[in-house]
Amino acid sequence: MTTQVTNISARQFQQQYEQAKEKLYILDLRSHAEVEHEYLEGCSHFPVQTLDSPKLQDFLEQQGHQSAKPVYLLCANGPRATLAADKLKNNLDAELIIITGGINALKALGVNLTIGASQVISLERQVRITAGSLVVLGVLLGLLVSPWFYGLSGFVGAGLVFAGVTDTCGMGMMVARMPWNTRAGTQ
Repeated sequence: MTTQVTNISARQFQQQYEQAKEKLYILDLRSHAEVEHEYLEGCSHFPVQTLDSPKLQDFLEQQGHQSAKPVYLLCANGPRATLAADKLKNNLDAELIIITGGINALKALGVNLTIGASQVISLERQVRITAGSLVVLGVLLGLLVSPWFYGLSGFVGAGLVFAGVTDTCGMGMMVARMPWNTRAGTQ
């Protein structure tokens, strides 16, 4: 089975959502911590790092999903939705629609999000803090211990360039698996 994957602008999605939100199948692909911080009502939560096609198909069938109805993919900015579409496109019996710009684009349009109690910062900020810390650590260790530690800073820099070029982030996927970003008993 080959599934059609399309994109929709945040504004187009907003119009559809306001007209029929209870009839839409929306998957929030962000980490548990991000969803617990703020979320769009009516979404089902499936973190992209643990997304499993058979489990999702079972879930959709339990919800009464019909293959003629599309499944909307939502994340913070869009890359995780694209990653999820790539994971699902050959294993799911539904059209997949990526919401371009994700939650951040919806917030910019004034879409109301439900604010939760979580104080964990966004995954994007966690990645920036981790990458910056590793670069500083590499420079300090290079100055104080051995010049070989400059390689750590170079490795992180190369990883950031790769992430920018490919629009994927291995560090983000690793940080999303940290205990503060997952619920107990899940990954």
